[in-house]
Amino acid sequence: MGFQIAPMVDVVFVLLLFFMASAGSQITERELSINLPAGKSSGGGAITTPIIIEISPDGTVSMNSTVYGLPANKNLVELKEWLRTTLGDYGGEDPVIIRPSPDTLQERIIDVLNACAAGKVKNLTFS
Repeated sequence: MGFQIAPMVDVVFVLLLFFMASAGSQITERELSINLPAGKSSGGGAITTPIIIEISPDGTVSMNSTVYGLPANKNLVELKEWLRTTLGDYGGEDPVIIRPSPDTLQERIIDVLNACAAGKVKNLTFS
């Protein structure tokens, strides 16, 4: 009755593989922070005016009834310039709220997020 080391090596090897695989799967996004609505106000702090970007089901991007991007326009240059200018003039602390329609394609939402990142948006949320 000798001590068998082979089964123990197999267990240690499987554990080593498990820890190596789980350590490599941790991905953190760092480009654009998004604040989801909390349901209640934070109380205190300065009152800011939100910028609401609406995305229709066909992909039209608009703010305050002004169209800033048609469905075929993926770059959204007008939206990027407006955000960069407006947030540069007022300090960039105004919250930007993206309000997509439930039928909006995810690709179009990503186009708007890219425009917000290019426009130096610091405070972003969804509604």
